[in-house]
Amino acid sequence: MNTTSDSAQPDTPADIRAAIGAEIGVIGGSGFYQLLDGAEQIKVTTPYGDPSAPLSVGTVAGRRVAFLPRHGHDHEFPPHEINYRANIWAMRAAGVRQILAPCAVGSLRRELAPGTIVVPDQLVDRTSGRIQTFFDRGAVHVPFADPYCAHGTAAISEAGGSGVRTGGAMVVIEGPRFSTRAESQWYAAQGWSLVNMTGAPEAVLARELAVCYTSLALVTDLDAGLDADESVSQDEVFKVFAANIERLREIVLKTVELLPAERTCRCAQTLDGIRLPFELP
Repeated sequence: MNTTSDSAQPDTPADIRAAIGAEIGVIGGSGFYQLLDGAEQIKVTTPYGDPSAPLSVGTVAGRRVAFLPRHGHDHEFPPHEINYRANIWAMRAAGVRQILAPCAVGSLRRELAPGTIVVPDQLVDRTSGRIQTFFDRGAVHVPFADPYCAHGTAAISEAGGSGVRTGGAMVVIEGPRFSTRAESQWYAAQGWSLVNMTGAPEAVLARELAVCYTSLALVTDLDAGLDADESVSQDEVFKVFAANIERLREIVLKTVELLPAERTCRCAQTLDGIRLPFELP
């Protein structure tokens, strides 16, 4: 059971880093609402409003980890209403420089059956109306050709072994509705592998703050375009996720141990030579 800190809540970025001192963040998706037993909950405010929930902070293999349920503790925020900027800013302010992002996805490939865990290497953004950037002023353009951290992907692959598939593009749709059959068939025809509702703008916002970001996608269903007789249901998605949550949690915890202590990846160099319109937390 998580407990709320009785100490004064931190206000400034320096206070937040001192109070939390996390180096790794985990943002949990649908059905992934808790990572560690006995974690301390610390409320963090940001210039962009409140994140989806207080950060749950604990230690894994000697490393400080901050956990945040993407949709809130009671799944109160649908994909298009999540405050992605506040979530990523709060993580960075807490000291986090590497994020693992478990999420539920539909499969556009029959070989990626429900229960499969995939680490995608590409992202296609089909969302609309979401705030996509921290850079509301100034000409700042960050590289995003490879959305996910190569070192994070390697750590997950080692942690999950043969139980994890790597590679493939994840298309992110606006939601909250599921795809029509025609949309699903079109996504598959492009060669994309997975469909999801929350991977954007989360990944790009992490990149804009030079934070490593790696997705762990749990396949919960075959998307509508793969089977003429079936369609995706929310109940089905939640049932498959619940059945695999412990396996996914074990991989996340093992990955935390394997992530590099010092970042030498391209993510860490994203902002080199760029003049920012604000001070980083």
